[in-house]
Amino acid sequence: MKRIFLGFVLCIAMFGLVACSSSNSSNNGEDQKDPSVAAKQSKGKITIGGKDFTEQLLLSKISSIYLKENGFDVEEASNMGSTVVRTALENGQVDLYWEYTGTALVIYQKQEVETDPDKTYQTVKEIDEGNGLVWLDKAEVNNTYALLMRKDLADELGINTISDLANYVNHDANALKFASNAEFYAREDGLKGLEKKYGFKFPAKNVTRMDTGLLYNALNDKQVDVSVGFATDGRIKGFNLVALEDDQYFFPAYNAAPVIRKEVVNDELSKLLNELSAKLNTETMMTLNYQVDVEHKEIAEVARQWLTENGLVK
Repeated sequence: MKRIFLGFVLCIAMFGLVACSSSNSSNNGEDQKDPSVAAKQSKGKITIGGKDFTEQLLLSKISSIYLKENGFDVEEASNMGSTVVRTALENGQVDLYWEYTGTALVIYQKQEVETDPDKTYQTVKEIDEGNGLVWLDKAEVNNTYALLMRKDLADELGINTISDLANYVNHDANALKFASNAEFYAREDGLKGLEKKYGFKFPAKNVTRMDTGLLYNALNDKQVDVSVGFATDGRIKGFNLVALEDDQYFFPAYNAAPVIRKEVVNDELSKLLNELSAKLNTETMMTLNYQVDVEHKEIAEVARQWLTENGLVK
């Protein structure tokens, strides 16, 4: 009888092991931990948040893969709106995510717009320290507004900076058509402020308002000649566009940086995430966005390839 009971217990134990093994192996994909890392004891659980657009999905996935490969148990909570993910961080529902300095300064902290990247970073870092949040090193990824033109047209007209554009418009106000989303058109720190800063004005009949997602195609299809856009968008590379230099520093600084809860941060996490920041810049981010949005590669594939190419994972 004892032998029958012992056999029954062993069967239950073996079934449990098989079930656990099956459950763990179901989490497949490009962002899986290396088996040798998975076998080690976890260094702790980290929940990484992220917003709901390509660049944020990439930054979240890059961080997730990198921390997993370095022994952390990572959970991802991406595809959130900007204020939603910030609230989740403050409430402890996520432990870290990548935020933009300008967004934090103006939207969350209700401060005046600042164009100096270092001043913006220091201000948000100091204010958020009182909120229990730690800003790690900012990357040279500045996802700010930009004025875009087709490269061939910009070269033909000799326009490299926004000052060049202003001079051209002042010489012939009706020569160029401009596209803007509704937000940039209406805000004082948008088109109106830009025109005031640089001393020019697009005639109202030459300004077309459209959804943000249509701006790049309108420019590429020659429906307009100049458009507002975002400096790290992959379609700049894909459509052979150029971002005009903001030579009078009108646009705010929107540098990306990892923001982490004070209760969670430690020396190893800081070191690892700062290593990511040090290797990212606007051109790199544009290329990664291009691979996803234009070449239609999987986010996890692009993230792992970049980490591998930079010697951060094997």
